[in-house]
Amino acid sequence: MTIPMRYLITGKHGQLARTFARRFEAKGIEYSAPDESILDITDSAAVRSIIAAYRPDIVLNCAAYNLVDKAEQERSRAAEINAIAPGTLAIAAREQGARIVHFGSDYVFDGAKENGLYTEVDATNPLNEYGKCKLAGEDAVLREHDRPLVLRLSWVYGEGQQNFIHKLRAWAAGNEFLKIACDEFSVPTWTDTVVDITIQALDQGLSGRYHLTNSGYCSRYEWASLALRAMGIAKFIRPVPMDVFQLPAKRPRFSAMSNERIAALVGVDIPAWDDAVKAFIKQGGENNGL
Repeated sequence: MTIPMRYLITGKHGQLARTFARRFEAKGIEYSAPDESILDITDSAAVRSIIAAYRPDIVLNCAAYNLVDKAEQERSRAAEINAIAPGTLAIAAREQGARIVHFGSDYVFDGAKENGLYTEVDATNPLNEYGKCKLAGEDAVLREHDRPLVLRLSWVYGEGQQNFIHKLRAWAAGNEFLKIACDEFSVPTWTDTVVDITIQALDQGLSGRYHLTNSGYCSRYEWASLALRAMGIAKFIRPVPMDVFQLPAKRPRFSAMSNERIAALVGVDIPAWDDAVKAFIKQGGENNGL
């Protein structure tokens, strides 16, 4: 029999936090998701006070600075949220006897691996400020807590506007044709999948650092093509090199991660990325958060 857990969620308005909250409400699981104005993870006093008052069994850190290009200029702000605050949360959780789950990024890798998907034992070498501070945040949580669960995600999409599928729909509505990178590869990962596996991993008492994605991998171009077809949108897409966009932050060309380790430990087959994208669109997920 599973003992009921009490969850505290940070980053209330983000797409991952919203998916956790929706799942907990549907299952009747007790949780609190304070507004960011109340639970500012960069305010160590507020973090300690709220965790001490609520006394959660598990802290889910869904808060993040995820503006990859803007992080090149706002380095201090990005580091404050992604590198320093996770350690503060881990300390406060440990002091109250709570577990902590922190979500990392595939951008901790440089894309230079030539033989297969990235695994948890591969060396990290982030190319941009976002990746550097996300890696520092992972390390802080692992250092400051005795039972942390750090889950690296990639190309996350779910309910809300800060994801590729929502933006793709808007681009298609406002442009005669689209240019999408054909030489940038990773794994589109649905927030529903993240929530499913996170809860199962916690139920089984897993701790440590794992890669949590949907299965397989694709290019941005392949993802866009499938998503538009699933949405019934006929739009010409021109595949182009990612360098065409001249973005401020350098990105790894290949950062696809293997989910085999966590899938084996949890004992599940994690859905393929394309099946997950189609399921998300079929339920109208790309229209949520408008």
